[in-house]
Amino acid sequence: MSADWQDPAAVDLMLDDLDTWAIVGLSGDPGRTAFSIASLLQSRGKRIVPIHPSAPTVLGEQGYASLSEVPFPIDVVDVFRRSESAGEFADQAVEVGAKSVWFQLGVIDEDAFQRTRAAGVPMVMDTCPAIEWRKRSA
Repeated sequence: MSADWQDPAAVDLMLDDLDTWAIVGLSGDPGRTAFSIASLLQSRGKRIVPIHPSAPTVLGEQGYASLSEVPFPIDVVDVFRRSESAGEFADQAVEVGAKSVWFQLGVIDEDAFQRTRAAGVPMVMDTCPAIEWRKRSA
């Protein structure tokens, strides 16, 4: 693992200073990890934006089929997709002007990480907001 993947400054920026989280792969299934993390983010005062092909309303928030359809600025693009398909969402995040990208635990794409950082967009991967918040209280 590269220590750069979980740069504390990038983690702190996203958890402390950024409020609108577009969650790629968020559906209305409460049994999915994306749902529980979206709920946690809401409980921490974050606005969630479901990104899913069926554009469901989840946890009271309107969903969108793609990042490009979101009609307001996105702070964090949080990706719950397999590693092999996650990179396209990092690229889309850069295209739509998102302030940062977060790949969830187990989601790793080193090329996407390099592209995103080269574009000047902070990115973390292979971790989870719940884990990072827990580390702070330990």
